[in-house]
Amino acid sequence: MTHGRVNPAASLQVQGITGLGHVYYNLMEPALVEAAVARGEGHLGQGGAFLCTTGQFTGRSPKDKFVVRTPAVENAIWWDNNAAMTPAAFDLLHADMLAHMQGRDYFVQDLYAGADPIHRIDVRMVTELAWHGLFIRHLLRRPARAELDTFRPDWTVVNCPSFKADPARHGCRTDTVIALNFDKRLILIANTEYAGENKKAVFTLLNYLLPEKGVMAMHCSANHAPGNPVDTAVFFGLSGTGKTTLSADPSRTLIGDDEHGWSDRGTFNFEGGCYAKTIHLSPEAEPEIYATTSRFGTVVENMVYDPETLELDFTDDSLTANTRCAYPLDYISNASATGLGGHPRHVVMLTCDAFGVLPPIARLSPAQAMYHFLSGFTSKVAGTERGVTEPQPTFSTCFGAPFMPRRPEVYGKLLAQKIAKHGASCWLVNTGWTGGAYGTGRRMPIRATRALLAAALDGSLAAGQFRR
Repeated sequence: MTHGRVNPAASLQVQGITGLGHVYYNLMEPALVEAAVARGEGHLGQGGAFLCTTGQFTGRSPKDKFVVRTPAVENAIWWDNNAAMTPAAFDLLHADMLAHMQGRDYFVQDLYAGADPIHRIDVRMVTELAWHGLFIRHLLRRPARAELDTFRPDWTVVNCPSFKADPARHGCRTDTVIALNFDKRLILIANTEYAGENKKAVFTLLNYLLPEKGVMAMHCSANHAPGNPVDTAVFFGLSGTGKTTLSADPSRTLIGDDEHGWSDRGTFNFEGGCYAKTIHLSPEAEPEIYATTSRFGTVVENMVYDPETLELDFTDDSLTANTRCAYPLDYISNASATGLGGHPRHVVMLTCDAFGVLPPIARLSPAQAMYHFLSGFTSKVAGTERGVTEPQPTFSTCFGAPFMPRRPEVYGKLLAQKIAKHGASCWLVNTGWTGGAYGTGRRMPIRATRALLAAALDGSLAAGQFRR
């Protein structure tokens, strides 16, 4: 039985997904929250936030991510960084997942990625959990309700946490799998409730598709001066290194916090929401993000709370250090309504230096910027990936190696061309440790980093003296 609003010519049944229980198409936030609570997926928190946990997986599972190896993508995929799955194994996985889904209820959200209409990709998310539907409704962009009557997905993502893959049968590593099939325009996710897998799967496909159109896909946040989209800045960084926090600057307009494209028309957000780390979040240092944790519909993930008062504990990392909240961009008062910016005047690379060696800020030449972009020296922050319990120094090319299906030089050449063409100033900012390595030094104060960035973006820092 179906509920909600959908184009009947592009229903799940038309796509070959049949025999399900109730299918709920494009429910809005109140209905999704109601369904999630009724199904026992979580609890209502203060202000109507939705409080949930994700079981054994509280971070991404990058080693369980696969790309289906077909002739169409054979020469384009960076196979040293992307595990391959055979088409036959994928077909078995797909068939077994569909069989497992029989009789179960599912939630469908028809959304899109890419604020620039020229580069928009329509994505259908099929989720077993109602709160996953709420999460992805926040994180991707929502078409006008009238558009749903004619919506046809370019890509479909099926997320089934209750299904366990069989490595021997499905050609995967464990019983958890994220499999991308570029020929079939289909992504399958199984045996993980961690919501971040949904958004990063879509990001991975955009990182494959957009470079063919001359668009630089970036793992970055972005903002611009109030009323002046021409004055745009982008902030590259691995998950948990400060992209969301530093781009949510009350003195500038937020374009987005994590995933953007840089085209010949300027910068555009892929997403429609934010996915912020909440561990040690404070109303003094990050008031806008802090306020979202008590807004209706915000998804609060893996945070400990008082069962009587529902008060969140922002210091408790007993479930994971990777506590998160997901919310729509319009929950940030100074967010851009369009998700569009100009060509970046400033390209900032955030590195979380666990050794405490790099300076708080450094000005980079274009050549130095490319070195840091391609080497991607930083740290994996605790909890962002399975098994990471404390900062781990790493080289993550393009500041996002787990999401880059193409070879690094593809992204490097695009970025170098755009920096040269538009004359962007480049900066390296250390959001890691100072006064010593992790364990002896201290984390770089957010207020100090904000002050340095403000001086860089308004031009006053460039007028100062630098030393090599």
